[in-house]
This record gives sequence, C-alpha cells and structure tokens, in this order.
Amino acid sequence: MGKSVNSAFKEFMKNEVNLDLELHTKPARKDRDNLRDRIRALQNSVDGFPILASDYDVDFGSFARRTKKRPLDDVDMFFCLHGDGCTYDSYGGAGAIIHVHNESSRLNAFSNDDGTLNSIRVLNKFKKSVESVYQYRGSELNRRRETVILNLNNKEWSFDVVPCFITTVVDGSNFYLIPDGYGNWKKTDPRVDQERVTAANQRNDGNLLSLIRLVKYWNKRPTMPSMGSYLLENMVINCFGGYGVLNRYMDVHFSDALWYVRNNIFSYVADPKGFYGDLNDLSDEDKAKIYIRAEADAMKAHEARLLEDNSPSGTHKECINKWKEVFGPAFPSYE
Repeated sequence: MGKSVNSAFKEFMKNEVNLDLELHTKPARKDRDNLRDRIRALQNSVDGFPILASDYDVDFGSFARRTKKRPLDDVDMFFCLHGDGCTYDSYGGAGAIIHVHNESSRLNAFSNDDGTLNSIRVLNKFKKSVESVYQYRGSELNRRRETVILNLNNKEWSFDVVPCFITTVVDGSNFYLIPDGYGNWKKTDPRVDQERVTAANQRNDGNLLSLIRLVKYWNKRPTMPSMGSYLLENMVINCFGGYGVLNRYMDVHFSDALWYVRNNIFSYVADPKGFYGDLNDLSDEDKAKIYIRAEADAMKAHEARLLEDNSPSGTHKECINKWKEVFGPAFPSYE
C-alpha cells in the first residue's frame, strides 16, 4: 500500500525490483563461494581436469555488478585455466584461436587435430566433472554453447560456469578469452564493465544502480520486445554517467531514462570493452516497437510527476494510478 509517491516507490523497489539481501544476495554469494571451492578442487580429484589459474578467477554479470533485478535467476562465474604454454591468434575483431604447444599439457585432450583448443570440449569436461562430485538438479551447456549451466538442489538461481584464459599483459593491459559457442574463443573483460558501472554509480552518490534495476524491470514488462539486459544497462550508464546527475528520487529520473532510450534506440551503442563494436543488434521492427513504448511511458511518467503536485483529489492517488500504468499491477496501490 502506498499513500505517497515516495512510499510507493520505496515499497516497489524493496518488494518487486531489488534483490533481498537476506533471501537472495547473501545465500547466492555463499553458494557461489562454495561452488568455486569445489570446482577448484576438481583439478586434483578428476582425471584430466584442466589445471586452473585461480588467482585470475573473476565474478561477472549483473549479479556481480549489483545491477540484477528480481528474480535472481542466474549467477555468473569465470574459472581461469592455466595457459601451460598456449598462444592465441586473433581474428575478426573479438575472435581468437588458441594453440596448444605443450605435449604434456592436459589441454591436449581437448584439442582438435590441428592442435587448436576446442572450447566446447573444455565445456563438456567441466559439465561432466561437476556432475560427478556436486549435488545438483541438472547441468547443461547453454543454447549458445558458451557456458555450463549448473542448477543446484532447492535453489531458484542457477550458475553460469565459464572456463576462460587470461592473456599476457601487453602495453599495460590484458583480457580474457572465453568460449564463443563454435569451438573457438572470444575476447572479453568483465573488469571493464565492473569498473565502469562502479565509477558511474559513485559519481552519482550511489543512485545509479537502483535506477538501472528499475529500468530493467520496465524493460521486462510484456508491452514491447525486451532489450538485452547488458545493452540496456550500458544505455542507462551512457545517459547518467556524469557527475551528480542523479538524486535518490527514482521517479524524477525514470522518465529521463525512457527519453534517452527512445532517442537512442536506433543508434550505435558502443561496447565499452572495445571488442564487439555495436551492442545494439535489435531488429528494426523491435527498435520501432521499443521507440513507441518508451515514448508512451515517458509521457505517462511526466504526467505522473505533474499529478504529484496537481492532483484533483488533493492526494497522490491519481499520480500513483498513473505510475501503475507504467509499471503494471505490481506497483503499490493507493489505499
């Protein structure tokens, strides 16, 4: 129940948008830590399991960046493999081929006839090894054959387990190589995404993460095609990445975010890591539908803000009802 706009948004963010610290965040982090310890132990207990370079393991994805909205459905984890003398060749921008040179390396078991390392074979080794030692409900390669999805017993969230390599530092920087779904590898660096969103959030006094989650909630409503979470997150950062742009009142800035989406949905959205070019791979048809919905809901958000101070009833009833048109029936009612 909400009798004021501020209390309605506070209740909405707590119960519908943000993860609950005790119910979701802490248990998922504990499960993640336990899983990491168990997978790290596989190199010593499972025949032929790749040697790990665990100092370079990294958590990635929206849960790690604290931009995950409800529900908590997956937690992403990188497990870094020891290169053991491997080299890589780049192709097509983000693509990479890894060559195994050490005849005694465990990685030879996952190589093609030409000595290149097959990422799907590595993923299958992870999958079969985890199945043999861990309590699980099921495990599978995701449909893009880029991760192992591990479902634990009695948990609403799964884990996306990604084997990877970290490259040697060149010119002061390096990056990770992860499976590309076709047997080769591709470049990425979740550290760039983490540093970018953390810095932008700090520049805005800690208010950006909540707004990102709120816009993601709006994006998942069945009123238009959904944008990819990572694409939308970067668009919101692009909009509000400067100093002191945001305050803690989400209703004030939500309409600004929608206008930004509307004005930029047909535009190039650069990958901040510099590997993938344009993140915006939506079809023109989907872009047009998002354009229309973002404009319509931005206008409703503007109307709601006007009604907050100019309500016919002298209360926030009309304002809250207008917000319900934007966010749906889960938004608190005025009672």
